Amino acid sequence: MSGSDAGGPMPLVRVDRVSKHFAADRGARVHAVVEASLDVHAGETVAVVGESGCGKSTLANLVMRLLEPDDGRVLVKGVDIAHLKRKAMREHRQTMQIIFQAPFASLDPRVRVGKSVAEPLAVHGICKGEEAEERVGHLFELVGLQRIMMKNYPHQFSGGQRQRVCIARALALNPELVIADEAVSALDVSVQAQVMNLMLELQQELGLSYLFISHDLAVVERIAHRVAVMYLGQVVELGSREQVFRDPRHSYTKRLLRAVPIADPRQRTERALLTGEIPSPVWPAGAGPEVVTHVEVEPGHLVAEE
Repeated sequence: MSGSDAGGPMPLVRVDRVSKHFAADRGARVHAVVEASLDVHAGETVAVVGESGCGKSTLANLVMRLLEPDDGRVLVKGVDIAHLKRKAMREHRQTMQIIFQAPFASLDPRVRVGKSVAEPLAVHGICKGEEAEERVGHLFELVGLQRIMMKNYPHQFSGGQRQRVCIARALALNPELVIADEAVSALDVSVQAQVMNLMLELQQELGLSYLFISHDLAVVERIAHRVAVMYLGQVVELGSREQVFRDPRHSYTKRLLRAVPIADPRQRTERALLTGEIPSPVWPAGAGPEVVTHVEVEPGHLVAEE
């Protein structure tokens, strides 16, 4: 279950029935991700949406191999990254970079931002000294910052500027995939728009692919080519932006979309009320969630059976 054409080109990233659980009290387990599958192709933005705690960020960390899966595979250019040794994985990491949610927490407050952006270049032995400084200067200009700002500290920047610095650092190694984990959720709405415009421009200019993690459906509708909806660790719907937003099939997707505030009163619908007990991803020892089966309701549009 990937939602892409099996006969098409090899995806840049393939998440193949990946699961991850964490230990809890008294032998219980938190099933954070349950047999999740999706593909990300070159130049494509795939958004993973859902409420807090649904497993979005855990999935992102599995793709980056910041966490190891308990089951399933993450393939990057056809290579199962779980089998890569340290040196090979280090080289492979240049293909993938991540932008985190909180730009201030992502930057060392005691280090000038230019040095922070140059750090990946030094770690991977790409360049140093004047060559690295010139490359960092180019990255600053690429993300809309002046070169002179390289000498500043993080506290001297606004939230949007700090996130631009983090984007510059993510681009330092010329990655093919950038994972944006709630990369604009901590920013004001006007600044969100600026950063999203920048990301779209960089995608066009550099041919980037994005795995975009977000709970903000308005942002996702603007930036994504395809959308995966997660609920309690499982992908319950996967399709193109138009399929998911214009023709949602899973009941959870429908309720999620109906919960989005609509400014135009003529387009408002009755608010969806969720009733019953709040489900939990925590299961006692020896138990676990039932793995959903997906049905392709139209080409590329997969929906979990209910």
